[in-house]
Amino acid sequence: MKMLFAAIAALASVAAVAAGGAAVPYSGTRYATDAYPGFDSEDEIVNTSKKTPRWIAWLNGPSRTNAVEQLAYAVECQTNGAWRAARRGYDALVREWPTSPEAPVAQEALARMLLEERADLEGAFFEYKYLLDYYPSACDFDAIAAKLYEVAGKMREAGKDFLYLFHFANTVEVRRAYEAVVLRAPGAPYAPDAMLAVASLREDEGDYEKAVKVYETLRSLYSSSNEAMDALRLEGSARMKLLRMHSYNASRCRDTIEYLRLALASAQTSEARADLERWLAEADGVADDEAYASAKFYDSRTRTRQSAVSAYERYLTDRPAGRHAAEARARLAELKGGAK
Repeated sequence: MKMLFAAIAALASVAAVAAGGAAVPYSGTRYATDAYPGFDSEDEIVNTSKKTPRWIAWLNGPSRTNAVEQLAYAVECQTNGAWRAARRGYDALVREWPTSPEAPVAQEALARMLLEERADLEGAFFEYKYLLDYYPSACDFDAIAAKLYEVAGKMREAGKDFLYLFHFANTVEVRRAYEAVVLRAPGAPYAPDAMLAVASLREDEGDYEKAVKVYETLRSLYSSSNEAMDALRLEGSARMKLLRMHSYNASRCRDTIEYLRLALASAQTSEARADLERWLAEADGVADDEAYASAKFYDSRTRTRQSAVSAYERYLTDRPAGRHAAEARARLAELKGGAK
């Protein structure tokens, strides 16, 4: 029995934080999802539904008559290895007595048990997230937010391991986990890295448009971070993938070239500059090919000689050193010679 009370005392140390009205430094919380373009914005993803008492109380409800006794019961179940009963016990306490001092203690104990003793990553992530959402001042916010980030990382690694019991073949849940971390702790030192993970997972999903938005937001919100420098190059890569995937779009091509030029001016490593220079040359080549193709469009039997001359002259004015410049000059000479 002494061990039981010692366990309860250890868990209840969190209640002292609640009594002291602890600050929540990493929150502050930019919950307005329009501040994070590229994130999912469904209400159930951004916000966590509040737990309510179960309908079938005799099956899933509390086993004791008050929160103190219920906490003692759940801890005893966990101590004895009765995991299912312990999980139900902690959860029932939070649902039945949500405003009691024991509720945040039970909520944290539930999350810790699922992570450390049951290796239930999804379950642990949800319970830690619930703790931050409903008891932010009754827990060590920094530590719990860091734990949320840690579990998101474990989920991502598990998604790469086909031997793991639950393979996260769909990256959506992992991405949303990282989004939840950023939304709840935007001021944390690991928030930029979490945003890099969101963008990377967007790319894994093939949604390069949203990946670019996340990279842009990361560079804007955390401009002095190392991750912002990484995002500079990664955004360029994502923009080039979009350029290659879709049929020619003059506006997209101009935007991509403009971005790559600005990124090149800010790049701090030789590797990044080499990539950006290569992509810039490729994007400029796409624009050059399209400009020359547009000029050739007017060089046909259905068009007048003067319209072809004007088109080639326009191309050479815009791109005097273009890769089709010699070709354009030769054809222009022929057209003008024929006119004479």
